[in-house]
Amino acid sequence: MSLLFPLGLLALLSALLPLLIHLARRHPYTPLDFAALRWLRARVRPRQRIRFDDWPLLLVRLLLLAALAVLLAHPALTGPAPAAPAWTVVAPGLDAKALRGKAGTTPWHWLAPAFPEIDQPVPVQTATLPSLLRELDARLPAGTALVVHVPDPLSDLDGQRLQLSRTVRWVPHAVPLRAATPAATAAPVLRLHDGATAPVQRWAAAVQRAWHGQVMPPALAGGALPGAGEIGVWSGGKPLPGNWQRWLQQGGQVLVETPAPATAPVLLRAEGGEPLLQQQRVGRGRLLHLVGGLDVAVNPALQRPDLPRQLRIALQGEPRARVGDARDHAPTKASRPAARAEPRDIGVWLAVLVLLLFGVERWLASAPQRRRRA
Repeated sequence: MSLLFPLGLLALLSALLPLLIHLARRHPYTPLDFAALRWLRARVRPRQRIRFDDWPLLLVRLLLLAALAVLLAHPALTGPAPAAPAWTVVAPGLDAKALRGKAGTTPWHWLAPAFPEIDQPVPVQTATLPSLLRELDARLPAGTALVVHVPDPLSDLDGQRLQLSRTVRWVPHAVPLRAATPAATAAPVLRLHDGATAPVQRWAAAVQRAWHGQVMPPALAGGALPGAGEIGVWSGGKPLPGNWQRWLQQGGQVLVETPAPATAPVLLRAEGGEPLLQQQRVGRGRLLHLVGGLDVAVNPALQRPDLPRQLRIALQGEPRARVGDARDHAPTKASRPAARAEPRDIGVWLAVLVLLLFGVERWLASAPQRRRRA
């Protein structure tokens, strides 16, 4: 047990008050003279020792003040909390009720958003398995055992091995692979307008080679528009022409170097943390603002070696996951210090003790024998 406010123990000095009260309110002893005793030799009276009357009442009052002082100091338990029941999660696609059977009383849940119980209908999988496991690991108390039932082979894998803060019992179950692995989403194609400057053309061509490994398609001539799935690149300070604006509102994407509104969401940041790519919704399309311009000589942030990959992730999201052997992707325990358990407040129980002591003190103070003596 620890004290969150140790200065509250200074209230223990108030324990001197009932001691002084009991000393001042001792029952007086009235001397009574006897005629037969007046001829006896007077002796020196022994020194009267200090003694307390109603010592049970004094003891209860001292305990009451001590409990109040400890309550002011905010006591809390900092030891490990009682171990919570183990959690078992089942990935959608497996027969959870058959796996559970009749044995076991630990909680069983679907490995899906909100982690519903397996008695509920099979949820629609809208998140990847690694992200759900990371969320569940952060939500469960420290020390809670976790059992995970997954299909084998396993899809929705990240590019790196999953690491959690606890040891996980990983149980793969062989299931047939129902569908072929979807191909990774193709990188977008940049299409320049015919008035783009040479520095802008060089930068766009370098990004295009990094994405596709081939040369960039020719610039759009005249009033031509980008095709479906392409990103138009409009450089310079001139506003978009009318046909480009209509194409943008109908669901197109245009990369410009004009400043973005202050409220525009940030898709990509530079190494210093300042915004590099911001997005503005225009109808059903996206207007992408590359902060600092499209000229490498003017905007040093464009020289980052990983910019093409980061730019693609910002525009399309993370690459599609792949399928692998579930036994080879069991989570490992991260080598991180164990999280310190949160202190558990016991002030409620101490307050109950204070009320009980107060009731005992009132009962002793108003007892019938005490009133008769008074």
